[in-house]
Amino acid sequence: MTLVSERQPFNRPDEEAAARFRDLVRSASIEATPRQILTTEHLPDLLPAGTCVYVPFLPKGQFSDTLEASRRLLDLGMQPVPHVPARMAQSRGQLRDWLAQLDESGVDRLLLIAGDSDAVAGPFPDTLAVLESGLLAQFRFHGIGVAAHPDGHPMADRATLAQALSVKREYARTTATRLWVVTQFTFDAEVVIDWLQGLGNILEEVPVYIGMAGPTRVKTLIAYAAMCGVGASARMLLRRPGSARMLGAWKPDDMVRALVQYCLENPETLLRGIHLFPFGGLRQSAQWIRDHSGSCENNREAVP
Repeated sequence: MTLVSERQPFNRPDEEAAARFRDLVRSASIEATPRQILTTEHLPDLLPAGTCVYVPFLPKGQFSDTLEASRRLLDLGMQPVPHVPARMAQSRGQLRDWLAQLDESGVDRLLLIAGDSDAVAGPFPDTLAVLESGLLAQFRFHGIGVAAHPDGHPMADRATLAQALSVKREYARTTATRLWVVTQFTFDAEVVIDWLQGLGNILEEVPVYIGMAGPTRVKTLIAYAAMCGVGASARMLLRRPGSARMLGAWKPDDMVRALVQYCLENPETLLRGIHLFPFGGLRQSAQWIRDHSGSCENNREAVP
């Protein structure tokens, strides 16, 4: 069963492809809600030390939840990457307070996003407004991640999205900020590959981490796709007779294999890793990482 477009066989030794597959899985970052982080027992048994864990600031949540979860991850030897949603900051002062508390807690990287809310609570309608405010430069963050949308975005066309990435890259260059890009989840490696090839030199040397769903039910994926605007990939999944849609299960294995092949064929690609959205539950995605990454004793290079 294959959920990505048919491609030619690997033109490198199978061992190299298998090693690259394990490396991508072993270094994968993962998203976990504050509740999952704060209530899951034996979290270090699920995720190895050094794992980058993205911590969303949920629309109905509180910043204190994100902060507490980030602190627990630090205590456990993991790398929190808290989401900072521009639209949810009610004032410049509130955003400064959020950033200051993260900085004081030892958080050294964050993901800057516009946020899921259609309403704008304060002076920051998007991430560009936050960058232009100069607030980030007041703190010692190791790096800043920004989002990208291979499937497109319901509120912006591709030209606008590309221009926004270009502006963010220029901001990173002029401020000596370490920037990376993490994408919204998609089900189709071809969508990702087309998007990567269409970037041209927009990002230059900015590393890209590809978002994908961890193991889960296809019905669950379709529901998330409807909420998140991942239309093209969802339509692809629904069109495939006899696919995971019929079996009711999704695993990211085939998608990772296709991305591995792309990396082998395109060694200059900006693709540096994968990011898992555990729609089927944190434990299930963590188990998939363990099952596909080889020995847990291998050294782990934290990303981004």
